[in-house]
Amino acid sequence: MKRNYENREADRRYAALCADLTQLPLTFVYNGTRYNGVDPAFFTHKKTDTEPFPGGETKRFFFDFDRGIEMRLALTHYFTHGVTEWTVWFENASAGNSGVFEDLGICAVYEGGRPVLKGILGDHVNRYRPYSVDLTGGEAFFSSDSGRATHEFFPYFNLEFGEGGAMLALGWAGTWRARFSYENGKTLFRAASVNGLKTFLKPGETIRSALFVSAPYRVRDERYAANFWRSWFIRHNLPRADAAGAPLTPFSTCCLMSDTGLPNSDGSISERYTTWRPSLEKMLAENVKVDFRWFDAGWYIAPDKSSAQPYVRGHDWWDTVGTWELDPVKWPGKTFLESTEFARAYGMKTLVWFEPERVTDPENLALNFGYDPAWAIRMPGSPVISNNIGNPACAAWTTGRITKMLRENRVELYREDNNCDAAALWAQLDAEEGENRRGITESRFIIAHYQMWDEIIACTSSYGGCAFVDSCASGGGRNDLESMRRGVPILRSDSDRTSSALRLSMTSSFNKWIPFCGANTKEKESELAPKGISDKYVWRASYLPILNVDAQFVYADEGDFDILRFGLKEWKRVSPYLLCEFYVLTDPHGGEDRSGFTAFCYFDPESESGVLLAFRQEECAESALHISLPFAQEGESYTLTDEDSGEETSVGKDSSLFFEAPRSSKLLWIRKGEDRK
Repeated sequence: MKRNYENREADRRYAALCADLTQLPLTFVYNGTRYNGVDPAFFTHKKTDTEPFPGGETKRFFFDFDRGIEMRLALTHYFTHGVTEWTVWFENASAGNSGVFEDLGICAVYEGGRPVLKGILGDHVNRYRPYSVDLTGGEAFFSSDSGRATHEFFPYFNLEFGEGGAMLALGWAGTWRARFSYENGKTLFRAASVNGLKTFLKPGETIRSALFVSAPYRVRDERYAANFWRSWFIRHNLPRADAAGAPLTPFSTCCLMSDTGLPNSDGSISERYTTWRPSLEKMLAENVKVDFRWFDAGWYIAPDKSSAQPYVRGHDWWDTVGTWELDPVKWPGKTFLESTEFARAYGMKTLVWFEPERVTDPENLALNFGYDPAWAIRMPGSPVISNNIGNPACAAWTTGRITKMLRENRVELYREDNNCDAAALWAQLDAEEGENRRGITESRFIIAHYQMWDEIIACTSSYGGCAFVDSCASGGGRNDLESMRRGVPILRSDSDRTSSALRLSMTSSFNKWIPFCGANTKEKESELAPKGISDKYVWRASYLPILNVDAQFVYADEGDFDILRFGLKEWKRVSPYLLCEFYVLTDPHGGEDRSGFTAFCYFDPESESGVLLAFRQEECAESALHISLPFAQEGESYTLTDEDSGEETSVGKDSSLFFEAPRSSKLLWIRKGEDRK
């Protein structure tokens, strides 16, 4: 039976909010005065537009504020889940400078006792580690200051209070902060984007708040809350697959960078017009075809028109970004188009790596490719040069070069990386503009970045490619909610190319928040190790909606194709369940902890079937794992069918799984049986 997540009380609160926008949890300071909500004493309403869509509606309110300052509010409600979101824009439509804006964000109150804040931390050093904070014992504060929104902290929160709670999220790809405090039965949630914002607007300039989402739920249960959130996210936040609006479904990828027989420092720098065909033909001959061929960094000509070479300082993939033009030595004429056409002919698409927010050698970019060196943001002592896409001319030049390459080669999917903590560079440009301009560079930059993705998606989808992008920022640095409306994290973390213990840990935490993601299919000693373990245990630990196959075809060991065929075939059978309800059945563990069990299951309540994956880790001394099926009701019976042995077991809510040895896995198919008397 399909879950009903409708929330009529939340619908009523939304209707009341539309009728009285003074209750909007908007807060900001303007010319030293704090404003809360949209008070008609200060905002003059001009018009309201309503746009319905399946399952919800968006209302756009337009106001005048302070002599030529226009404010626009986009307020959306999803009746299928009782979720409300909003974003505010301020634009200076006058001929002179505006007053000074500060602290543009949210201030919301949630009433109910026993407040507990739950969530996960970001990528990199925190590796999506879960946390739980009892707010009666003190406040919780998070501040993401690098400019990559989800590296250290994660702007998604589960606030439990009273008999239910609310899932809360911020959509902003730059800096942000959030604070939770509790007093006298009320939890105060304050959050904002563009840390340290203090700027006036010049004529024609615009700033905006983050996207704020409040998703109240009625059952105080972490598993219920997680599946409520996943259901809303998949239906309303996940991008569409194509221009026709088809739903995004699981897919597989493979990069050929390690299958060239040539030196390769990272990415696809060793690939060229002579290497791709043997790999793809062998893939087809061995029946291990994937959905996307992944073409990574190093394919472009350097700004001085030299050919990027692996391990050559100053000429490696890192040191040569910015032209976004195929290297004619590696890819003469239309040879790259020939490779994408070959892939399409056999049912495969192509994704290509770009990094538009960083440039190298601006002087030669100017000499040879029409770049303006004034767009390059430099900081003394730093080797990183940021590309100022917040400048409209720079954004147009950069987007134009990217879409030209995509269109001419019929590339279906754009992959974006970002290897720069840009916040310090943004602050430097702010300072160059003078007093009271703090945050204006970041505001321009992030707004332009979302627009860039929109234009790239319009490009790829126009000729039958994807209506989404691959979001990457040195791994999981750009997984904010608004970015996830346009993209998916094909690789949710760079470190997810290492141990299975870490991969299982990340799945147990990350998948509750962002259901559509991917990892590697090998276990390696380091992220860029050319070789690694690829066996049944590792493959099953890697079953996610995106399966990133790490394999060689021309240069493979003879036995590799058997495990490839096994993994791809089994994943395809599992994949229909990977966007269903998700339940973690074991306690969380760190990425280095190999001493216990990890088990989780995906369950489809409509067909009353699912799949359970369980792992006895490398250093686990126990042989028996006791589990409880959270979706099962008292008296219900389920049949568990072991994929390896074919053995069927009838169980109720509770059962036990037995493992013969450490580092072993079980895949069990779940189907509902006859209810017990």
